[in-house]
Amino acid sequence: LAAADPRVLALAAQVTESREQDIPLLLLKLKGILNGASLGCEESKKIKQDIYDYDLTQYCMLVLRQDHSRLRGGWATAAQLAEILSHCCVGLEVKEDPEEFCKKFLPSAVDNLLFLGRRLQARFIRAIKDEEKQDFLHWFQTVTDAICWLFGGHIQLAACVLQNDHFLQLLITDDVETAIIMMSVLHNILRVNSSVLLQVDEETLHSVLDELIYKLSSTTNPVIGNAATKLLLFVAKFCKQLVKLLTVRYKGLKGLLSKQWTGKGFDRDLGQLLDLLYLEQSNGKGEMQRQHRAACTIQAMWRGFQTRKRLKKLPQAVTALQRSFRAKREQELQHLKKQKEDEALKLQMQLQRQRAMRLFHERQLALLEIIHASQVNKYMEEMEGKSALTIQRFWRGYRARRNFHQQRQSLKEYKAAVIIQRAACKFLEKQRRRRPLSPWKDPKGLTDEQRLALQQKVDDYIKLHPASQMSEEMSKELHMQAQEKLAQFLLRSRLDQRAAQRRETLLAQVNTDVELLMNAPGLAETTEKDLDVFMSRSIPVATKARQSHNTMLKYTRWPWWKKLGDEFVEDGVIPDDALNAELGTLFIGGRK
Repeated sequence: LAAADPRVLALAAQVTESREQDIPLLLLKLKGILNGASLGCEESKKIKQDIYDYDLTQYCMLVLRQDHSRLRGGWATAAQLAEILSHCCVGLEVKEDPEEFCKKFLPSAVDNLLFLGRRLQARFIRAIKDEEKQDFLHWFQTVTDAICWLFGGHIQLAACVLQNDHFLQLLITDDVETAIIMMSVLHNILRVNSSVLLQVDEETLHSVLDELIYKLSSTTNPVIGNAATKLLLFVAKFCKQLVKLLTVRYKGLKGLLSKQWTGKGFDRDLGQLLDLLYLEQSNGKGEMQRQHRAACTIQAMWRGFQTRKRLKKLPQAVTALQRSFRAKREQELQHLKKQKEDEALKLQMQLQRQRAMRLFHERQLALLEIIHASQVNKYMEEMEGKSALTIQRFWRGYRARRNFHQQRQSLKEYKAAVIIQRAACKFLEKQRRRRPLSPWKDPKGLTDEQRLALQQKVDDYIKLHPASQMSEEMSKELHMQAQEKLAQFLLRSRLDQRAAQRRETLLAQVNTDVELLMNAPGLAETTEKDLDVFMSRSIPVATKARQSHNTMLKYTRWPWWKKLGDEFVEDGVIPDDALNAELGTLFIGGRK
C-alpha cells in the first residue's frame, strides 16, 4: 500500500485539533491540494482516496449544513467548499464498502448542496443592495455548478436530485435570475440522463411539468419562456411517452404557446414543440373519441348508482337534518337566554350602584346637618385623608404584588448563581488540594556586601556562644547510651503493639460471641446451620463481609440525585452514614 499524501495527513490533524468555527477555513486548503494534481491521473485519484479515507470529505459535507453567516469566511467559504466536495467525489473509486459511498454518502452530499442552495437563494431574494445581490447570485451559481459536476460524474444521482424536495423548492420560485439557473440545472439533468423523468415517481414528474407550464403561463419574460420551451422540447424529443401526457394533462398548452410566445425570438424551438404536440393529438384523436364514449357510459352508470344510493339514504338524511336543526335552534335559544341574563345582571348592578351613591349622598347631607358649620371643613379633611389612605393602601398592595411577580425569576436566578458559585468554590478547593507542591526554587544569590555582613553576624554569635568541648571518648559513650535507649524503646513498643493487637482480638471475639448469643434462636428452633455458626468462626465474618460489600455496591449504584451533594468528595470515599448502618456490627472473631 502506498503511503498517504503528507499534505492530507497534516490537514486532517489540524482539522481534528481545531475548533469548530475554524474548520471551514482549514478545509479550503483542499482546493490547493486538488489543483496540484492533473485531472484524471492516478495521482489525483490517490489524493481523493486519501481525502475520503481521512474523513475530510465528510467534514466538507457536514459543514455545508451550518449557518455560515456566523462563521469566519461567510457564504463565500460555503460556496468554495461545495465546489471542493463535488470535485472530491467525481473520479473517486472507493474500494472499501463502495455500496455505502454510492447509496448513503452521495445522496447526503446532494441533499446538503441543495440545502445550501436554498439558503443562498433566500438571502439573494431578501438582499437590498446590488453588490450584495450579485455576491449571493455568484455563490448560488457556484453551488449549482458543483451539483451539475457531481451528478455528471455519477449518473445515478440525476434521479436523486430530481426527487429531492429542496430541488423542487428551488425550482418553484418567482425570481427570474435564480429560476433561469435552476432550469439550466434541469436541462443538464436531462442531458446527462434523458430518461430520468421516466424513472422518478409520478408526483415528482407532475410537479416538474406543472412548474414549467406555470412559468410559461404566468410570465412574459422571453428568457424564462425560451428556457421553459427548450426544456419541454427536450422532454418531447427524448421521452416520447411524455408527449401524450403533455397533450392530455395540459389541454390549453398549444394555444398558450402559439398565442403568447410567437415572435419572441425562439420561434424555431417553439415550432418544433407545437409540431410534436399536434402530431400526437392527431394520432390519438380516434382513441380519444373511443375513450370519451367509454367515459360517458361509466359516468352514466355511476350517476345512476349514486342517485339510487342517495334515495335509499334520504330518510336518514332527513332525520339527521332535523336533529341538526333542533340542536342549532336549542343553541341559539341558550345564547339568547344567556344574553338576556347578562343584560339583566348589568342593569341590576347599575341600579345597585345608583342606590349606593344615593345613600352615600343622603348620609353626607345628614352628617352636614348634624355637624356644626365650623367643623365641616375639618370633617371633610378627615374624610379625604381616610380616602387617600385607602387608595394608597390598595395601590401599594398592587405594586408590591406586581414587583414580587417580576422579581421571582430574578430570585430564582440569584439562588441558582449561589449554588453554582458554591459548587465552583468546592471544585477549586479540591483542585488546590490535589495540586502537587511546586519544586524547590533556589534562593536568589547574595551580593558581596550581604555575604560579608552575614559572615560578620555568624562570627559575632560564635564569640558570644562558644561551643562546649567534648572528647572523642565522651562522644562514643554518649552514642552507645543513645543506641541502648533506642533499642529498649523499640523492644517496648513492639511488646505494647502485640499486647494491643491481642486486646483488640479478644474484644472483637467477645463482641462477636455476644452478638451470636443475642441473635441465637431458642433450643426448640435450633438447626444444624445454627450449630455450624457457633462451631465455625469464619461464617459470621464472611456474612458480615458480604453485607458490607453489598452496602458499598448499593451506594455506587445510587442515582445521581441521591449523590448530588457528593460531587466533590474524594474518589473512592463513601460517606460514613452509608456504612455505619451495616459496618457498625462487624467484628472480626477469632481465638488465641
